[in-house]
Amino acid sequence: MSCDYHDSAAALVVNGRIVAAVEEERFSRIKHDPSLPVGAVAACLELGGIGPDDLDAVVFYERPLSVAHRFVASKRRVGPRSFRSFVGDAPRLVAVNLAVGYRLDRHMRSIGRTRPLPVRYSEHHLSHASAAFHPSPFERAAVLTVDGIGEWTTASVAVGHRERIEVLEELRYPDSLGLLYSLVTHWCGFTPNEGEYKVMGLAPYGEPAYRDQLDRIVELMEDGSVRVDAAAVGWYSPSGRAARRLADLFDGPPRSADAPVGRREADLAATIQSLTETAMLRLAQHAHDRTGADALCMAGGVALNSVANGRILREGPFEHLWVQPAAGDGGSAVGAALAHWHLELGAPREVGDPDGMSGAFLGPALPVDEVDRWTDEEGLAVTDHDPDDLCEVVAEALADGAVVGWCRGRAEFGPRALGHRSILADPRSETVARRLNVAVKGREEFRPFAPAVLAERAGEWFELDHPSPYMLLVVPVRQDRLHPVPEEPDDFGERAAVCRSQIPACTHVDGTARVQTVDRRSDPVFHGLLAAFERRTGVPVLLNTSFNRAGEPIVNTPAEALATARRIGLDLLVVEDRVVDLRTDAQVPVGGDRG
Repeated sequence: MSCDYHDSAAALVVNGRIVAAVEEERFSRIKHDPSLPVGAVAACLELGGIGPDDLDAVVFYERPLSVAHRFVASKRRVGPRSFRSFVGDAPRLVAVNLAVGYRLDRHMRSIGRTRPLPVRYSEHHLSHASAAFHPSPFERAAVLTVDGIGEWTTASVAVGHRERIEVLEELRYPDSLGLLYSLVTHWCGFTPNEGEYKVMGLAPYGEPAYRDQLDRIVELMEDGSVRVDAAAVGWYSPSGRAARRLADLFDGPPRSADAPVGRREADLAATIQSLTETAMLRLAQHAHDRTGADALCMAGGVALNSVANGRILREGPFEHLWVQPAAGDGGSAVGAALAHWHLELGAPREVGDPDGMSGAFLGPALPVDEVDRWTDEEGLAVTDHDPDDLCEVVAEALADGAVVGWCRGRAEFGPRALGHRSILADPRSETVARRLNVAVKGREEFRPFAPAVLAERAGEWFELDHPSPYMLLVVPVRQDRLHPVPEEPDDFGERAAVCRSQIPACTHVDGTARVQTVDRRSDPVFHGLLAAFERRTGVPVLLNTSFNRAGEPIVNTPAEALATARRIGLDLLVVEDRVVDLRTDAQVPVGGDRG
């Protein structure tokens, strides 16, 4: 389990196999919910078909005493000026963080456990490393973890071999690439630990014009590590002096959330993104030098930076790259359980093909009887289809311009919708991206959308010869698929609307795309939908974005899917093999004919 900071989650491992994993936000409906994952625990137990007394151990993803040590040491470093903040923060540290074992045991007893609960603790970055390596398809690999902070560590280099992981080096607080990215995220007017992907999407609209200013507070080393002037950025003790210095460096205070995004924010985003890509490339090279491995596994929040990942694959020294699809703290629930199984208990590891994450389809499914009961209760006119016919019907609607909510199978674990809780659209449309960003998703216009592509056709559309099942690689669209752009508009919205390729809805302003490759083995129905769309259009690609509005978690139940679909104006809603045509949304009496 992971909780108490952000993206709390639970995962169930049975005899070394990941049976279930889900984030708490899907149940609480609170985005990035940090609370004890009671809903996620219940879902994992149900998916595993076990009760609380069947658990051999519960493993927490970090060591609370180490977190407390960093807290006290940081306050002591500042001296008497930290007394007020210490008094304010210490009660939560004791009642929440240090009491997590008691809280876990109390919850398990409340849901029926009758005997003491063995609670174990993994180190934060070891949980990341285990989540990266143990489910990977490699017998041996370098392991790189990079995030904001966990206990004292902010990055680590390790080597994994069979079931063992040996940590070779660690970077420690306050030297943190992840925290630095979050700092610039805040200055761009977005929420840290949530808005970093917005900064990544904004970066191509700007130039790294603030690199000299950034160099005054951070030094990038040859091995990819960073040295941050913690006093200058106010990490030990936030101060007016630090805020004023940063405002001088960054040409003003942070953008307010309701102010328009301008050139300054684009340049700040481009600057931190450029620094991050360089750092990650150097870290990857250093990991290769230390391990000699031909494969790299990655986790930690910075591993969700798919632009940097794409550059590591294209320009780095490794032949193979595998990134944990839930690379942030949520995925550490998986890592903590696997670390205990393999590293503490010494259980052997079986290398899976393609990997041990089951396509990230580890959350709850939508049982057919529940779907039928829901459609009856809602009085919906639906049509039923077998999977092959479903793909043909939906592909035809997509080719005609429909925007479709698609809910089938088990929910994805992690931040990406991978074709089980997705909104789908025709990528050939020059207008659908604006419709989705503004009217449907409620997002900034500069945000790009991702393409899902038949794995066997990916190389014909993108500069990619490597699997990308988890949508964690940004790569160039092939040159022969791009359209020339004679002149770039100055306005962000106008630039986003320029038709840049044969799939303009999925091509970013710099001619790249965050690609998901869909393999028939991993997801035969979604693969079938893409194939059916290709037969009609000649394009084996669909726009794929998560089924939610901005600031909301991805839908988790049929009722949430219907309410969201109606609210955002989707044309069709697919729930398992049932199709609801929302263009008419004809209602029939409860218990009426399903069509």
